[in-house]
Amino acid sequence: MQVELAEERIFRMTDRFSLEHAEGRAWSKRLEAFGALARVTGLFAQPKDDEFAVVYRERRLQPFWRVTVSTATAYERTRTYMVKVPPEVREVTIGEAVLPASSNQIQIVGLEACREETRRETFIDGLNKQASPALANYLQHDAIETNADALAAATAEGMVIVPPEAKASMVVRDVIASAIGKIDADRVTEELVRVEAVDLYYRPVHAFRYRRGDKEAVVEFDAITGETKVGGATFEQYLGKALEPKFLLDVGAETLNFVIPGANLAKLMIVKGLELKAGK
Repeated sequence: MQVELAEERIFRMTDRFSLEHAEGRAWSKRLEAFGALARVTGLFAQPKDDEFAVVYRERRLQPFWRVTVSTATAYERTRTYMVKVPPEVREVTIGEAVLPASSNQIQIVGLEACREETRRETFIDGLNKQASPALANYLQHDAIETNADALAAATAEGMVIVPPEAKASMVVRDVIASAIGKIDADRVTEELVRVEAVDLYYRPVHAFRYRRGDKEAVVEFDAITGETKVGGATFEQYLGKALEPKFLLDVGAETLNFVIPGANLAKLMIVKGLELKAGK
């Protein structure tokens, strides 16, 4: 089996909305963030602005994975075809073979040459490790390729970089396992697994934590889509901490060998640097 592995990459998506715009949108959702009871109460008595205080503002980069895997398998198999013939037929000669007819049928044995190709693009939420096809919509927006050093510099400027819960090797392993299907073959003549993309995207999110009385609530603003969401979270535990790059650069022959039973390292051809464009 031949396996081609693209270089792991990191992309940072560009903010479409400023922090000031985000805070204004979040402020309009502050009452809703404190739950249904607060909203009902607000219908009878409009709360004053000084009842709310912004106790924490967070600019963060939140991760998701894009993994693209294609497969190509060529194989042969022997099959018997039952061909109907008129009732008066007793035998049929094909080439040098004489095929007897039985029950208005003859049996033809042939060798099938088959080829199956698949391509699967999977998006994984970096926090809950679940597949999320909707994340593909983010690829419509601008993103620049970056690296761990550049992200470390961003943390020094107050940006929170949230590391993904799943490592690249785990994500790739699961996607490959789901892409490889069972085949009915007598002889396999070609097996190719191509990992076309192992990309970690970071999308910008602004979060604001409000306090009202003895309660606190969080409003998140998606700096790409402009969507505002209540009931979110903040990640102060990563504030000021540089991203550890080792979690990304850990996909290798051992990972691929693990998900391809019977393959050994001698049969795996790891081709680094497969030329790919972002979003393709």
